Amino acid sequence: MSYRQLGTTPLSVSPICVGTSALGSFPAQYGYEVDTETAVATIKTVFESPFNFIDTSNEYGGGDSERRIGQAIREHGFVPEGFVIATKVDPLPGSSDFSGDRVRRSVEESLERLGLDVLPLVYLHDPEKITFEEGVAAGGPLEALIELRDQGVITHLGVAGGPIDLELQYLATEVFDAVISHNRFTLVEQTAEPLLDDAQARGVAFINAAPFGGGMLVRGPKAVPTYCYAPVSPAALRRVEAMERLCADFGVPLAAAALQFSTRDPRVTSTIVGMSEPRRVAQTIELLELAIPDELWDALLPLARVGRAGIEKDAA
Repeated sequence: MSYRQLGTTPLSVSPICVGTSALGSFPAQYGYEVDTETAVATIKTVFESPFNFIDTSNEYGGGDSERRIGQAIREHGFVPEGFVIATKVDPLPGSSDFSGDRVRRSVEESLERLGLDVLPLVYLHDPEKITFEEGVAAGGPLEALIELRDQGVITHLGVAGGPIDLELQYLATEVFDAVISHNRFTLVEQTAEPLLDDAQARGVAFINAAPFGGGMLVRGPKAVPTYCYAPVSPAALRRVEAMERLCADFGVPLAAAALQFSTRDPRVTSTIVGMSEPRRVAQTIELLELAIPDELWDALLPLARVGRAGIEKDAA
């Protein structure tokens, strides 16, 4: 497996980053529970795989995602050499407190749960919860993250959010090494294009999350007629149905095309794929390595390009 440099940092990461939101057990979003044994076994399987990049967050599962990763580290005995565990700072659950003090507490909680002395990569998570001015203000979250980095508690900083314009504002501060965008660079929607280009120009690693759009691009639009867990227009569904038919004509799973749409783009450093059980590791490797003919890409990409303007909103 070919590893890629994380922006201008000395870190090298796999083209797949293992997402662990579901490992904290979040049935309200995913529709299923994940017990501790399964979660720990999944991380141990990742440790033995070619993937060397894990993404978690202070808030996932009320902290259980980090706790279970920490348990897997303890049971494994160590973090494998070259492995990058990234987490995120979050307000206290149920609170809008995204102050510098809260950021410091969030980092302390993550260190304790994961059992680490230093966090290799920490993202400012969902900064749309506050205004940009609040985010960069004195005593705010960005100032606290920079101080923690300068103290050696955090090695590298990232920002992970939804609104593209807001993430562009944060990259313009020139303090971030990585940026996560979710559900905005897929076969269905590519409104993250300006962010990809800006990140590349700045030497910032672009990490693409949710390449399957919440399941539609794995199970198909008939089984999952939603994108990013929300309803979409009939026109968008028809477009994905056409993609699904094209993939079937070539004997290629829609999921493989969806994943490789992200991994084949040289601007994408790594693609976050959620894994909630050990067998997902091998399944993801299979999708990643499946040969997709150029003829299929020639047919798929014009359908995908429609998404550069966002998801169709018509009612036809």
